[in-house]
Amino acid sequence: MEFLSLLFLLATGIHWLNTRGQRQRTALLAEQLRPYQIGKRMEQLTSAYMRALGESDPERQQQILELQEQAEKQLAHEFQNLAREFAKLSAPPTRGFKLAMPYIDQLSPRFTFDMRRLLAVHAQGIERAVNNLHGLPPKERSFQMMGEMFLMQHSCHWFCKSKTIASARMLAQHQTRYEQALDAVSPETREAYWEVVQG
Repeated sequence: MEFLSLLFLLATGIHWLNTRGQRQRTALLAEQLRPYQIGKRMEQLTSAYMRALGESDPERQQQILELQEQAEKQLAHEFQNLAREFAKLSAPPTRGFKLAMPYIDQLSPRFTFDMRRLLAVHAQGIERAVNNLHGLPPKERSFQMMGEMFLMQHSCHWFCKSKTIASARMLAQHQTRYEQALDAVSPETREAYWEVVQG
């Protein structure tokens, strides 16, 4: 009985410390995001891409996508600024946990990832997709752009909470699995992303 009570106290303590750390990381990211309209622009673009991809008329599809050019450029610009400002912050508050265990970063940095580097990866990925450096046709480019945005959003949720919660949110919000988002991004983004989260 004493052993079970001890386990319960230990689990409660770990949960409390995890929650406190998550709140701190969420507050930090929210503060950095405050000057921008990244969430609003992503919502607008996702809605437009889905509408365009559902169009059977190629001409109408092209019109919808062309109307998004300004929002795409604004998103890329704002995200570059966010990544630049976040890079000025120091660790350890900028480190996300690969495992949801408090103080695991003090055991080994290998159990964490650097959100500063990850935001830079996403900023470059979004910039590549906006400028269509791979010369993709409109439909494929839209898929890649959504993949870049969804994976970036996943990283933000992972940093604030955990990978499991981030994946569940992406599935609930966008009906997209983590693996699907990874498949949709550019090879350069995928390679740089794995280097950060697995390094």
